[in-house]
Amino acid sequence: MMTKNLLPAIATHPGTILANEMEANEYSQIDLAKLIDIKRSQLNEIIKGKRNINADLALLLEKALGIDADFWMEAQKNYDLDKARIEAKNKAQLEAIEIWNVAKAFIPVSFYKKEQVISGNPVADNQKIREIYRVVNLDQLATMSVQSHYHRFKKSTKLKTDVVNIMGWVKLVQYKASEVIVPTFNHENQEQLIADLRAILLKNKDTLNKVQNKLHDYGIKLIYQAKGEKTPVDGVSFWSNGNPAIGMTLRHNRLDNFAFTLFHELGHIFKHLVNNDTAEFIDLETKNEEEEYKNSTEEKQADHFAQNSLIKEEHWSQFKKNLPHNNNNDAAMMAFAKQVKIHPSIVRGRVCFALNNFRSYTSISNDIN
Repeated sequence: MMTKNLLPAIATHPGTILANEMEANEYSQIDLAKLIDIKRSQLNEIIKGKRNINADLALLLEKALGIDADFWMEAQKNYDLDKARIEAKNKAQLEAIEIWNVAKAFIPVSFYKKEQVISGNPVADNQKIREIYRVVNLDQLATMSVQSHYHRFKKSTKLKTDVVNIMGWVKLVQYKASEVIVPTFNHENQEQLIADLRAILLKNKDTLNKVQNKLHDYGIKLIYQAKGEKTPVDGVSFWSNGNPAIGMTLRHNRLDNFAFTLFHELGHIFKHLVNNDTAEFIDLETKNEEEEYKNSTEEKQADHFAQNSLIKEEHWSQFKKNLPHNNNNDAAMMAFAKQVKIHPSIVRGRVCFALNNFRSYTSISNDIN
């Protein structure tokens, strides 16, 4: 079985071995130099690694110390190779550090360290970043933030938004999605998928895993990925190796927020991605989103898809007529939720949004189980 050669931290010159053998045989430098008829200064340079052992000297050492000439030549060869490898490694390390010092301005370094995406070794980290961002060289990172998908974050007036962090989160989700294999996607299964997901949300047992597995069964990848600082992202939807994919942050860890974000991204898939395999939709939390994007046709359609999929418009309109001016009526919301077969926390979330009141007391649990 062949084993991979390990690169030593330092290259061992055969002069070091020679010094040990001289000590074992109680030879001084003067004694050995006289014995093999070379200058003491030459022998001293060999011991200090400043002069190499050649074939003639190897034969002399064989006679003087009883160690084969082949051994000394092999030791010299190994030293030369190790030295060359170490120098090459050091050169690669220096080049990697130089590249990293420029590239890190375009990478969410703290977030990637926390998520253990990067290790701190620039040689490995540069390669990992190339894989995540799908670039040949890291110089391309500087131009990515001005692409149409991310440029809107640069002009954002929201102080808690950082284009580098948002882009880094999206790229990590896309990278993870690329490693997931799911069946072929068929957009004609939309209604059945919605029904299956509603049933999972209603029971609210092992919800995150069941939703992820259900989407995978239908050919949709779902990645849960925590966010970093200044990354107020709720979700993203895109194509991944021939399948639609969704990334979610679970930012609030509430069932109503999870359900709406999930169906919002599904809205992008069924309304927009089925006709455009290059589109990408990045959705921030409402208070951090620019009005121009919130009011775009695509966002309004995705919002409507989410609302109507969770609670049919005709059912909501009827319930809304009798909606009190506060959202304290848990009994009414629970009765309506039972009627439309949806979890009551989703009804309450819709009521809170309609009344713009999210702080009133309720006995309805919003936990994701």
